[in-house]
This record gives sequence, structure tokens and C-alpha cells, in this order.
Amino acid sequence: MLMRSEPFTEVNRLAQQLFGTPQTGTWSRPAAMPADAYRNGDEFVIAFDLPGVDKDAIDIDVERNVLTVRAERRPLALGDDAVAQLTERPLGVFSRQLFLGDALDTEHIDAGYANGVLVLRIPIAEKAKPRKVTIAGREDTDQKVITG
Repeated sequence: MLMRSEPFTEVNRLAQQLFGTPQTGTWSRPAAMPADAYRNGDEFVIAFDLPGVDKDAIDIDVERNVLTVRAERRPLALGDDAVAQLTERPLGVFSRQLFLGDALDTEHIDAGYANGVLVLRIPIAEKAKPRKVTIAGREDTDQKVITG
């Protein structure tokens, strides 16, 4: 259903955990965005952690079964007199690309955002759902016997 292919994002995330450096993303080099994905009945659910991001700063695109989520967390507007004492929260641009399988109906994605979590619900395509196949039989009563 979902293929994950982001080696550089994972390396950046690991480096951040090892060295304790906050990630700051730019449009050309976005920071990682944590996500969970699971199947729930006839839909596929993906949750992205985006605390502190305004709903208007989130962009979701689907092109050829590639789902792209981009978001930007801006610094707080504290004024010119504010002097940073501790800066651990990553700022800037966050991005995530997921390759969606053909079994998902990308035409009917539902997106919701609450409490800093973006939740996408993607229905399973009708063609991918299990279905019963009936067996058709021919009941010819006019059978001919061939002798040779």
C-alpha cells in the first residue's frame, strides 16, 4: 500500500538524534516530518506530527501516486527586544513524500488537522477490495458424442 523511500531524511533525523542539533528546514532542503501509517478497515490512515504549524502553512499534493506534504513552522512573533535563551524547536520547512500503491483511491483523500496532527484518510480502491467471483456453468443438454 505504501512504499517508503527517503534515505537522506532518515540520515538527517538520525544525525539530529545523535548530535542534539535542532533541524531547520529550508525550501530547498526541508527537515523531516514524523509520521505513522496504518490500515483501518477500508481506509489507509497517515498521521503527521506538525505541532506549532498553522493550518494555512500546510500544503498537500498528489501526483502519480506520490503524496507530498509540506509545512512551514515560523518563529513566534515576539518583537525586536526578544533574545533567545534556548532554541530546541525546529523551525522552517518540513516535507515528506510517500509513494502510494495503486490499491489506494487517491481521488478521495480526506485531510483533517487538530492538536498539531495532520491526519489523511485514503480509501482503499474498489478494485483492490476482496470480492466474490461467481462460477458460471454451461448446461448444454444437446451434447454430441464423437466417435472415431
